[in-house]
Amino acid sequence: MSPDEWQAHVTREAAKEIGTWLEARGRLDRPIASLRLGDLDAMASVAISRFIVLASRRIRDDPGRHPDLENLLMG
Repeated sequence: MSPDEWQAHVTREAAKEIGTWLEARGRLDRPIASLRLGDLDAMASVAISRFIVLASRRIRDDPGRHPDLENLLMG
């Protein structure tokens, strides 16, 4: 998977997680302006968590080929 394809994949997966979070709380049909800061924080958290999982799997499955991700996640 090319870097652009991977970025698109991660973006879609993060969006799915946000949708799942909203759906579970019965807020999928509400306008974004009606959400509170806590809601936005939680949505960001699920998106970031999904990125970390996907990046970790990418590093595990192809070690040494993604130094940017390794540096980001492992310091």
